[in-house]
Parts: sequence; C-alpha cells; structure tokens
Amino acid sequence: MLAVKMDVPEGGSDMSLHEDHNEGWPLERRRTVGSGETNVGAWLTFLAGLIMLAALFYWIGTRLWQGRIPLAPPLNPEAQLRPAVPREGLDSEEQEAVELFKKVSPSVVNVDIVTKAKRVPWDNRIFEIQAGTGSGFIWDDDGRIVTNFHVIQELYQRPNWSLRVVMADRSAHEVIVIGVAPDYDLAVLQFAPHDFPSRSKIRKVELTTSHDLEVGMKAYAIGNPFGLSLTMTKGIISALDRTITSPAKTLIPGVIQHSAAINPGNSGGPLLDRFGRLIGVNTAIATAGDNAGNVGIGFAIPSDTVNYVVTQLIRNGRMLQPDLGIKLCDQRLLRRARFDRGVMIAEVVPGGPADKAGLRGIQRNWRTGLSEPGDLILAINGQQVDSIADYERLLRQLKPGQRARLTIERGEQTFDVEVIVGGA
Repeated sequence: MLAVKMDVPEGGSDMSLHEDHNEGWPLERRRTVGSGETNVGAWLTFLAGLIMLAALFYWIGTRLWQGRIPLAPPLNPEAQLRPAVPREGLDSEEQEAVELFKKVSPSVVNVDIVTKAKRVPWDNRIFEIQAGTGSGFIWDDDGRIVTNFHVIQELYQRPNWSLRVVMADRSAHEVIVIGVAPDYDLAVLQFAPHDFPSRSKIRKVELTTSHDLEVGMKAYAIGNPFGLSLTMTKGIISALDRTITSPAKTLIPGVIQHSAAINPGNSGGPLLDRFGRLIGVNTAIATAGDNAGNVGIGFAIPSDTVNYVVTQLIRNGRMLQPDLGIKLCDQRLLRRARFDRGVMIAEVVPGGPADKAGLRGIQRNWRTGLSEPGDLILAINGQQVDSIADYERLLRQLKPGQRARLTIERGEQTFDVEVIVGGA
C-alpha cells in the first residue's frame, strides 16, 4: 500500500497517511473524479463512432443512388441548334426609338484630337496618339459640324495636333476649325477640303425650336461615351432655364436639364425630341465627385441658342457680343456718391447704339465747370439692374440687331428708351 512520509520539526513525531486511514480522503476523492472523466470520454468516443458510421452509410447510399441515374455523355457530335421563339413586333415605344436611331445616327460623329509620332527613337513605325475625344453632329449640307468648344479646347495647347472625325460608317476624316464661342461652349468644324467625304454621307440633323419645350417631354441622346460610338440613351426633360458655367467662366443661361444618360465623351452630341429633331447640344453632367459618372442629371445648350451662335460663327468666324456702346462708372464710386440704384453711364461711344438713342454719359458743364451725372440704367427689358453684374448678365441675353428697352433715370425724370443692340 502506498504511503507518503512527511518530515516534521524536532520534537515532533513521524506521521504516515495511509490509503485506508480516516485522514486519507484526498486520495479517495482523486480516485472518484478520475472515474467520472473516464465515463465522459467513453461516451464521446461512442458518439463520434456513431457519426462516422452514419456518414459512411450516407456516402454509400448516395453513390448507389447516383449509379441508378443514367448520365449523358459529355460530348454529342449530333447536337443541333435550339429552336428560337420568333420575335414579336415592336411596340410603339420601341418602334419610335428604332426609327429615331436609324434616322439620326448617320449624322453623329466622334470628334478626336490626334497626332502621329514614333513611340521610341529606335522604332521607325508611326503610331497615332489620341489626346481627347467627344461627339458632334453634321449641321448643314456643306459639311459643317457642331460640337462643344471644350471638346477641342486642348487643340490650342497642342499646336502639332489635329482634329479628326469618325463617321457612322467608321470612316475617318480630317476637319478644320471654322469658329469657336467659348462663352457658349460651342464650336463649328468643317471637313478639310482634301479629305471631304462623298456627298451621300453628308446628312444634317433636323432642327427644331427649344423655347416651346415642356418639362416631361421625351429626350434622346446619341454620342460617344467613353469612346463607345453611336450610343443612344433615353430620358425626359427634367427642368428648363438652368444655368451652367462655360469654359470662359461666364454663365450660359436657358440650359435644358434632362435625364438621358450621358457621360464623358457625350459632350457635343445631339439631344433630340421623339421625332429625332435637334433640341440641344449635350454639354455637361452633374456628378457626385470628380471621377464619378452619370447620376441622371445632364445639361444641354438649347437649340435656339445653338442656332444663333452657330450662324454667327459661320458668318464671322467668331461670336459677336451684344453691345450698347457705353462705358459704365465704377460701382463703388457710384454708391459713395449716394446713387443707391442702377448703373451710371460714364461714356457713350460716338455713333454707337446708346448714342443713336440719345443716351448721355457724364458731361462737364461748360458754364460751371462741374461734372453732371450720366444717365442711370435702372432696367433692361423690364428686368431690374442693381449692379454691373446685373447689367452684364442681362446684356448677354441680348442679340445684335435686337431691340431692347432700357429704363433710364435722368435727374428727376424716369423714362424708357428703345435701343437697337449692336455687336462687337
């Protein structure tokens, strides 16, 4: 029988703990606990065995069952095409879109800025390098093309580069710039004389007015998003009379907001009504970030503005700015002099529109030697003028040759004067 002997201090006595002694309970307790652990281990082993046995029977059963199912051979040399269900006719919406695309797509082009160069000095092969791309459309029977100014703007920083358009049949042609209008983000191009396509390919876009558009009307866009040529999308006119900023940092008024999906590369492409007629030129999108894509908010310059600006560019090679033939006083000096409203004419250009209408600038009284105030412009066509910024904004809405009504304050009198807008 096992015993454990313990040393005790001097004067003590030897003490032995025997297995069957009353004070030997710790040994008995350890023996009991060990027996319980053995029982638990046996049960776990038994359960694990049952699980493994069940898994074995399941595997054998599935194999036997699969063996009863005949498997098709992996290859069948006699395989035939599946019969396809004949397509039903187009509904009215589809028919409208299909006909519109067939009608307008031959008029839409890709506009690319390109050059040709060697990639490495020791390789004599010439490669084409593309700097930017956008969209455009044929404007008239003479082969003029309309696009956005910002699509070709980089050309002015790359003098050795050239412009190329790719037509719907994928033929590429060199084009030249006829005129640009950065204030309206528009440009007019024309096929180069030495690379003019056949007349049968010149198919201009049909034009309609934009002043009578209504929110909710259908709008279609065709263009070159991300280089994907002749992509058509559909939406509605979401709002009218929006304002966006041009490449010249001026405001473009009367812009159309629409929901047809447009993305980088759509710029300069046409916005169309359901008949395939031009109602605007796609120009910009609202995005959630610098590199984000379309979120359903696109902007197009209205066709009425496009028609006017493009005609000016074709006639003059540049956009004539509306001009009344006046110079204005500094606004801060005017307010310090206690003129609390309007803008004051400082000088009238001799022979200009204001001079012909009898308007006056600041004049010196030859009798007293004192300066007399010029006419104050309080409104243009009924719209109030409270600052030079107001005057410039309203002036940009006028067109050369148009008649404008100015509300004038001269001394104690207030009256209206009709002025024929000039161009400069």
